[in-house]
Amino acid sequence: QVQLVESGGGLVQAGGSLRLSCTASGRTFNTQSTQKMGWFRQAPGKERVFVAAMRRSDGSIMYSDSVKGRFTISGDHAKITVYLQMNSLKPEDTATYYCAVGTSLFTPLWRGSTYEYWGQGTQVTVSS
Repeated sequence: QVQLVESGGGLVQAGGSLRLSCTASGRTFNTQSTQKMGWFRQAPGKERVFVAAMRRSDGSIMYSDSVKGRFTISGDHAKITVYLQMNSLKPEDTATYYCAVGTSLFTPLWRGSTYEYWGQGTQVTVSS
């Protein structure tokens, strides 16, 4: 079973920064099948929503409007490693952050249901 493990979450004051990391562990995985990697988040009492993602085939990157200009996604599809640099954090960024990996080539980056593998989540709390 492929497992994704996130790290880097924590408590930070508004205006601060955090860097989340996500790596794969477990059984041998055909890294060539990895087509997209992304981050989603879920605040208490709310649905999980898209944050950012990157596509392997054309290098395209997408951000949600709420984090555009503040967050940066990066990573290596061949190593199934993805990062999320979060700057200028706001209290409304408080959530559990999940990394996700998808193997489908033409599905939307923002659609969570098109990702097959998910991490267990890491908590990010931004105090005002």
